[in-house]
Amino acid sequence: MHSPAKESGRLTPRPEQTFFTDQALDRAMGVVIALACEVYVLRDRLGAIEQQLCESGALDRDRLAAAPSASEVASKVADRDDFVTHIMYSVLGSQMSKGASA
Repeated sequence: MHSPAKESGRLTPRPEQTFFTDQALDRAMGVVIALACEVYVLRDRLGAIEQQLCESGALDRDRLAAAPSASEVASKVADRDDFVTHIMYSVLGSQMSKGASA
């Protein structure tokens, strides 16, 4: 989000950056970039936690990296499919919020 610029003692909003002709696309891209930043922060924090757990002996990195069993794979596939279905529902499913009728 842009911070307002100070002009003549008053705060005035700065012009919005645009990269695409469609403002909705610019805003959607902003959401994607914000989420990517959050994913990076989570990856960094998870790596730090994993490192501390390995150093303390609470986590075996080799066991963590080992191939999952067939039942673990089935469980993860089902969980992933449910997650993707939930995320994509608004794109592929019924309209969640109905607009005003004509």
